[in-house]
Amino acid sequence: MFSNQKINSGRQLELDLAKCLAIFFMVFLHCLMVTSGFNNDISPYMQRVIGQLLGEPFAAPVFMFSMGVGMVYSKNQDPIYLIKRGIKLMLLGLVVNIGEFFLPHFLAGKLLGEWDIFPIAGGLLLFCIDILAFAGMAFILVGVLKKLNLSARGILIVALIMSIAGSFLRFHDFGSNIPNLIAGYFIGSAGGFTAFPLFNWIIFPAAGIIFGEYYIRCSNKKKLLAFWPAGLVISTAYFIISWYLPNGFLSDTHHYYFMTTIDALFCLICIYGVIGFCYVISGFLSEGTVRFFSKMSGNLNAIYVVQWFLIPVTYIFICYFNRDVVLGDLSLVIIALIEIAAATAIAAAYRNIRKKYSGKEEGHVK
Repeated sequence: MFSNQKINSGRQLELDLAKCLAIFFMVFLHCLMVTSGFNNDISPYMQRVIGQLLGEPFAAPVFMFSMGVGMVYSKNQDPIYLIKRGIKLMLLGLVVNIGEFFLPHFLAGKLLGEWDIFPIAGGLLLFCIDILAFAGMAFILVGVLKKLNLSARGILIVALIMSIAGSFLRFHDFGSNIPNLIAGYFIGSAGGFTAFPLFNWIIFPAAGIIFGEYYIRCSNKKKLLAFWPAGLVISTAYFIISWYLPNGFLSDTHHYYFMTTIDALFCLICIYGVIGFCYVISGFLSEGTVRFFSKMSGNLNAIYVVQWFLIPVTYIFICYFNRDVVLGDLSLVIIALIEIAAATAIAAAYRNIRKKYSGKEEGHVK
């Protein structure tokens, strides 16, 4: 099934689709999160499907796993490049926190007189560990491990050890906000400053690197991904059962964000199922659709940043112009779809402008 040579180099449509679905589900989740701060009538069904299934294990883990695969497919795998890219992603994470917390905090306070809907914890949430901050730390760690000449398997072993340690260290309270914030970059500490601690989530990009090294040499994707329905059924059953267990994986957001190694294993089974599903449906897509998802996949970081500047502001203005509005399931779907379309368009426009500017700069240099 695996060649000694690279067979599947270049963009892989099923991986692009998986990443696009992940960002799609994330936008729905973020809209749901913001909706909960206002007068709403979101049904338990929507809470379960978006808040505890599609928006959580079907979203961020898939995105992070794909990031690891992308490291294998990248033309530049130099450790220093990975470290520099990680630093840029961490800085971009700070920009996201401005859109997610600070801008809506002051806007809601000034327009609605509500200063508690978007708390900023005295400014500390500027350093909240969101998905891009985690991605930055993951790139830095992988770059360091590659500099130490660790193989993909060695990186996975390190990630597994970190995951196990994170499983035992989660929810630790260091007694005050500053230590909890600093520790939150690495473990799931108390205080609410971290969503994606490095120890608990590094297993996804590490597993993605291993998968990518085999996938790029796979001569029979259909055979490799043949058991994708079982992957979805097994993982989804685990996720649903965890809804009802005390301290279950998806019983609340903190247990999801501070997942154990066992939880991560079922998420990896789910990711296998998602990639297999995307591989199957990719064969039915038109060329135009393929081009759209390929371009969208290349803009996902920008889309993620933009959507956090759009979603809170959208809800604030809706409530500003209609103080009596009750936000329900239909409004959630409509707003989420609009935000996805708007963020995608803005990200594409930004990329085109950047390409045009870069082209002019290169022409000037020549």
